[in-house]
Amino acid sequence: MESRELKQEIRRLLDQHNAILLAHNYQRDEIQEIADITGDSLALSIAAAETDRNVIVFCGVHFMAESAAILAPEKVVLLPRSDAGCPMADMVTPEGLREMKGKYPGAVVVTYVNSSAAVKAESDICCTSSNAINVVNSLEASEVILVPDQNLGNYIAKYTDKICHLWEGYCPTHERLTVEDVERAKQENPDGLFIAHPECPPEILDLADHICSTSGMYSYARENPSKKFIIGTEMGILYRLRKENPEKEFILPTSKLICPNMKLTSLEDVLSCLQTMSPEISVPSDVRKKAKRTLDRMLAVPRD
Repeated sequence: MESRELKQEIRRLLDQHNAILLAHNYQRDEIQEIADITGDSLALSIAAAETDRNVIVFCGVHFMAESAAILAPEKVVLLPRSDAGCPMADMVTPEGLREMKGKYPGAVVVTYVNSSAAVKAESDICCTSSNAINVVNSLEASEVILVPDQNLGNYIAKYTDKICHLWEGYCPTHERLTVEDVERAKQENPDGLFIAHPECPPEILDLADHICSTSGMYSYARENPSKKFIIGTEMGILYRLRKENPEKEFILPTSKLICPNMKLTSLEDVLSCLQTMSPEISVPSDVRKKAKRTLDRMLAVPRD
């Protein structure tokens, strides 16, 4: 089946099943093109919670579909590729987090949404890269445990007076970006502004003209008068940046900024998913209730 026919059949089945197609900003271009909503983890979490559709087809990775299942338990949540995981999320376990909580009994656990439902259930509140600083500063506690991304944790620590204890996890994709990559891109594009995701290592963030989530990158590129931007995050973001700003240039400092898990999902996978209504993602009731509290608390924090 040709790409155009695939897309038409997917849209037909979405209508037939009263389904919504959500796609993360790092998904393949052709997936983003047919999605009802594209966004970062926060935007898609909100969309999952608010949609009136019966079925959520989540083009992303496993923890994202779990979050949708937590927030919308009455809906069918489908993940076209059940093997699309997140290495960073796998770097923390409930057992390990309980052990860390034992070391800092007075600390509030702030867990990045890039984590399993079981880890969320052991936490106090969640955050995303776009609201992490607001979430931490909204807490009355003077001490926090930040899980699992140490790079995001280091970034948050610069903007809060709270004592921060960091889990030693990281995103392998953002970790591959080097100072040499960025400096070379800056030398080759002296008129370009470097925008970095807070999952990047601290030495990369030190070179950034602006640090923000993927959703923040869209608004920054749209509103900033500069005509050239060097992008420090996964390459999937280029699709929408270029679509929304055809008169501007967007440059990746390295070809290594690609997440293999985010690129697993194909149009054929989405079609098969809708034809078979599988794989379905669900979360055990006891875990879901505890994890939902952490997501609800996050969503209650005022957004900028």
